[in-house]
Amino acid sequence: MKNLFSLLKLTVFTLILFAVIYPLAIYGIAQIAPNQGKGETISVNGKVVGYQKIGQKFDKSNYFWGRPSAVDYNAAGSAGSNKGPSNAEYLALVQKRIDTLLLVHPYLKKSDIPSDMVTASGSGLDPNVSPQGALIQVKRIAKERKLDEAKVKALVESKINTAVVGPETVNVLELNVALDALR
Repeated sequence: MKNLFSLLKLTVFTLILFAVIYPLAIYGIAQIAPNQGKGETISVNGKVVGYQKIGQKFDKSNYFWGRPSAVDYNAAGSAGSNKGPSNAEYLALVQKRIDTLLLVHPYLKKSDIPSDMVTASGSGLDPNVSPQGALIQVKRIAKERKLDEAKVKALVESKINTAVVGPETVNVLELNVALDALR
């Protein structure tokens, strides 16, 4: 009976600690964070169109495409595919993505395609592509939107984010919002 009472006390203590105190502490910390922990949103005309740090699906030919997602851009199920470069199914999927890019961008060679345009990130929700990933799409976007290629290329170059550590990136949602405003 003594052990049962000790176990019951421990259970109640951990329940209160992890189900009440910890979530309240995290909520309190979020209140002092930018945007009160609700994420960094991107708005157009006062309407939220997405989040800066979560990738979205763009598959129309008149928009820049982002990095492929292993979870079909479902933020509730963030995950990678867990398939490595020796997995035949993974290699077939990457080849299919390469073939699709070459079909839609007939001016490209396979060697022109950066790896981030055919491989999913570890989270499956990467909102960024490499500058090369955006630049290879300029010709298609300019043709679809009947815009001058130099103007679309300049837009891409203006959206390149340089980090103190790490590679340069282009946020695809920010780029597509700016593209819509380019008209």
